[in-house]
Amino acid sequence: MLDLSPDGLERWTYGTLIPAWIARAVDRADGGFVEEFTADGRPVAAPDRGALTTARLTYTFSHAGRLRGDAGALEAARHGFALLLKAQTANGYVAKRFRPDGSASVPRRDLYDLAFVLFACAHYYRATGEAAAIRLAEATMDGIESELTAPHGGYAEDDLGTLPRRQNPHMHLLEAFHALAEATGNQRWLDAAGRIVRLAAERFIDANGTLGEYFDTIWQPVAGAPGRLREPGHQFEWVWLLYHHRRLAGCETARALAEGLHRFGLAHGIDGAPGCAPLVLDGIEPDGAVVAATKLLWPQTEFVKALAARIEFAGDEAATSRLPGHLALIFRYFVDTSTGLWHNQLDRAGTPLPVVLPSRVLYHLFLCLAEALRVLPPAPVRVAS
Repeated sequence: MLDLSPDGLERWTYGTLIPAWIARAVDRADGGFVEEFTADGRPVAAPDRGALTTARLTYTFSHAGRLRGDAGALEAARHGFALLLKAQTANGYVAKRFRPDGSASVPRRDLYDLAFVLFACAHYYRATGEAAAIRLAEATMDGIESELTAPHGGYAEDDLGTLPRRQNPHMHLLEAFHALAEATGNQRWLDAAGRIVRLAAERFIDANGTLGEYFDTIWQPVAGAPGRLREPGHQFEWVWLLYHHRRLAGCETARALAEGLHRFGLAHGIDGAPGCAPLVLDGIEPDGAVVAATKLLWPQTEFVKALAARIEFAGDEAATSRLPGHLALIFRYFVDTSTGLWHNQLDRAGTPLPVVLPSRVLYHLFLCLAEALRVLPPAPVRVAS
């Protein structure tokens, strides 16, 4: 059984999880990273690579390498960043999908994917100091601002005018802007982050502290079930981001929004049904009615990050006691500690569903563990009497 003390968790994260995924996901023959695996860990072949997975794994290995000074993780990060550079088009952006030689297979400019390119650049720069990462981030943001800035605030989904509009890419832009602000000290990124938070306050988050997902062109919720959908994982992800926005920008609005989102998420987003594990649900409505009783891994990791933020910035004693317990649930229900593989989704009763395992979810798991390790108190030193 895994030792979930801070020391044990750190040993497993850097001694098992990261090395296992370097060995599993880095494709040294064709370049880039393997994007999907079967539930039992066999790689799924693909003719091309995606900006999303390439950027997320470049981030993960950059962050892990920086925290531990691990040469293997830094080499894996360089492997991914080199492909992002090769995939940069003449217009300055990274295409949605590209072949191992960097030529575009799906040339679309996709906001969600580009948010992670920015995030990867920030962490790769912090890990290596290579100025090419900031040049790629600047060119990417120049393209977003010139090609994707949309009426009524925020940005378009892509350069095809795809609808509905979503809060999700904007949430990850906020994450990337924070990372770039910390990496560079450039006010450009903090100003951009402030615009996202204002949009969230005005359009994404309602008076009851619930976060909408799908919107029309003027940021009104779309009709029907998609307009009512609330994803508790995103509620908690915004909690973590908003507390950090207050840290970086001194924005009290961000703190108030975070507290409302956290209250609603705690009240309705954790499964309280008899006989069911208290895991974060995939989907509910604004009144708390459950509409997706399945349980993905990533919402669990976002709940841990929200709890970490509550511990760090709100002195929340309940969060202090809750965080280790939810980590234990993640390892009990999702993660195979011997291999670093995971079940991507469970049914309500906790049975794994036969779905593919996307390597891009490593971003969620690693960042959750890094945040937990950052705020958990070290184990007490025992002195023999």
